Amino acid sequence: MKATVNETCIGCGLCAGTCPVVFTMGDDGLAHGGEIPANQQTEAETARDGCPVSAISIED
Repeated sequence: MKATVNETCIGCGLCAGTCPVVFTMGDDGLAHGGEIPANQQTEAETARDGCPVSAISIED
């Protein structure tokens, strides 16, 4: 599974704080997603669901 962050990201950092294994804050001030390890799926979904601008999607 993979998490992606779209262009509506406002750089609040909530996802990186919730699931730092998957989400990082880039030099551009925005969040970036990545591969989701099996043991981080719940945390990644929590980060997606908590995003204030719904910028995160999770795909198989």
